Amino acid sequence: MPVSRDSGDDCREKGKMIRPLDEFLRAIDQADWMVSSSATDYPENWQIPPHAHEKHQLIYAIEGVMVVRSAHSQWTVPPSRGIWMPRGEVHSIRCVGAVKMRSVFVQPGEHLDLPAETCAVSVSTLLSELIKVSVGMRHPHAANSREARVMRLILDELEILPTLPLNLPQPSDPRLCTVCAALQRKPGDSSTLADWSAHLGLDEKTIQRLFRKETGMTFGQWRQQARLLLALERIAVGEKIIDVAGELGYDSPSAFTAMFRKHFGRTPSQFFR
Repeated sequence: MPVSRDSGDDCREKGKMIRPLDEFLRAIDQADWMVSSSATDYPENWQIPPHAHEKHQLIYAIEGVMVVRSAHSQWTVPPSRGIWMPRGEVHSIRCVGAVKMRSVFVQPGEHLDLPAETCAVSVSTLLSELIKVSVGMRHPHAANSREARVMRLILDELEILPTLPLNLPQPSDPRLCTVCAALQRKPGDSSTLADWSAHLGLDEKTIQRLFRKETGMTFGQWRQQARLLLALERIAVGEKIIDVAGELGYDSPSAFTAMFRKHFGRTPSQFFR
């Protein structure tokens, strides 16, 4: 998804022009094809400002980690994972390190069984290779051409995407926003619910009720999810597990690894393999 550091400017990266966001969106939204893909490499810490598409999008990177944010949630997306973003959903993207993004755009249609809501998904080896192949294909395609068959197979794979627990719901209540922002700034903060109750002047039960209402999680579950998703960012850019575990408030690397495995079903090394 081509854009620039400042949304009105161009930027050359490795000899390739990253097009202005508005120009890119216009080209995507006005095209009449059913499915297409794009490839753009972004430098470290690149920020793509809030925007939306008239087409559905699979946001995927073959290298690097992305943090995708909408009005109500954010997702941490390592390689081999992606974000399904339905049409019209405003979102922004932050690149953690350099990112090689490969997006798929799909024209909305009633005959397609695609996710109705934004979600993190697992990208299979087959789908990844199909996306890489499709990037160089240009429209229009003959009905029974190799290009058309590749695009049809991409649609088939999109309809069976497995979802993953990589999101962090964002509250709207300003009191919870204070808590959540503080926990994301200092993920190793061990302040208890009683501590926050005293700080905010709110009953503990009220804070828990608000967390469940606005995020679907308890205070403890939200903090744990925030820590694990931040861990994904840091491990992906090469930080050692012992350092990540300490900074996120775990007593030992083994305690962190056990929690990581419980949540994601595999150890950190297996997750990124």
